[in-house]
Amino acid sequence: MRIRWLIVLIMMMLLGGGFLSYLTLDTKVNTELDMVMVNDIVKTFEDRSGQVVQDDFHRIKQDFALIDAKGELLFETSQGLFTSLHNAIKEHSVMVDLNVQGNYAGKLILPSSTEQLVHQMKDKLMMVIVETFSSLIVLCAGYAIYLNQAVFKPFKQMERFAKYVARGDLNIPLEMRKNNPFGAFTESFDMMREQLAAARQSEYEANRSKKELVATLSHDIKTPVASIKAVTELMLVRASEDKVIHQLNMINIKADQIHLLVTDMFHATLEELEELKVMVTEEMSDVLSGMIESVNYDGKISCDRIPSCIILADVNRLQQVIDNVISNAYKYAGTSIQIASQIRDNYLEIHVMDYGKGAAAEEIPLLFNKFYRGGNIEGFIGSGLGLYISKYFMQKMQGHIECLNRPDGFTVVLRLKLA
Repeated sequence: MRIRWLIVLIMMMLLGGGFLSYLTLDTKVNTELDMVMVNDIVKTFEDRSGQVVQDDFHRIKQDFALIDAKGELLFETSQGLFTSLHNAIKEHSVMVDLNVQGNYAGKLILPSSTEQLVHQMKDKLMMVIVETFSSLIVLCAGYAIYLNQAVFKPFKQMERFAKYVARGDLNIPLEMRKNNPFGAFTESFDMMREQLAAARQSEYEANRSKKELVATLSHDIKTPVASIKAVTELMLVRASEDKVIHQLNMINIKADQIHLLVTDMFHATLEELEELKVMVTEEMSDVLSGMIESVNYDGKISCDRIPSCIILADVNRLQQVIDNVISNAYKYAGTSIQIASQIRDNYLEIHVMDYGKGAAAEEIPLLFNKFYRGGNIEGFIGSGLGLYISKYFMQKMQGHIECLNRPDGFTVVLRLKLA
């Protein structure tokens, strides 16, 4: 629609320029000779007997020249106006004979106005043409600016937008300017970006849910496997028949294989997943007794009475923490385990104490780092994730966990937030 109006406007300007040119060429100029002026010049010449000066003709506005009878120049209003009588005849100049006392004394030469008129008409025509084409140039330049703003810039924006989408950057919207002729087209592209971003987010959340499930299951599997292994080792100590010992060794080996496979799977998932879900609720402290008893495989755990209170905890996650701590005590200390508890500073403190060699003082701050294992790990299978995950769970339950050496062993302290 705008292009159609531009074409109409250009046609109108060309027609207007042609019409003005026609009017310029058709202009009629009065070229009749001013006889009053001629008579005035002739009379002055005769009165002066041919001896004229410039002041004699100060009232005359038209250019003219006076020559004597011999053709020599006597006077001219503009320098170079008269060159020769031959040129004057050639240029169709008007010539009037001058007489003094009845005798021929020279000529009055009036330059022809035809040449001047042609020059004037050429100048006017050139002005009309220049103005017409200047207007066309301004119009085209304005339309070019309009095209740049309304067409090329939006396409450039869409080109940049397509590059962002191709790179996977879906957070930069496609700007839509007012009166954009491609408004609906542009809006469709931006809606496509939003749909792609939503689809990507849905895919990310789905993958994350899968990874959380794998990480949770793999870690949860490790705890019963460790229990199976501990019970198997206890039965090996008490077994006497070769067949039973062989079967228990097979169970122990398979438990180690399962432990390694699950650890590898959990390790790979944890590298991509930064958090495991923890659902904190208010629980009675009595649940701790059942958790401790569930890992008391051979009666080596001695637990004092736990104060009755309400704690903030995720029962499943807290069970994993207790399993990890007591499993480490079984594995690395191999002694009896004493569990004491007390309420202090709005926390229920659970002290898990073994009577082994403990850890080096410089290693204690590192025990909760991911994949870190202390110097006493030789001969023991592990991934260095147990205490790391335990600390994560305790923090999510608004609690704390710490390790410390005693003169007679090693202690892990669990602080559970009171409700």
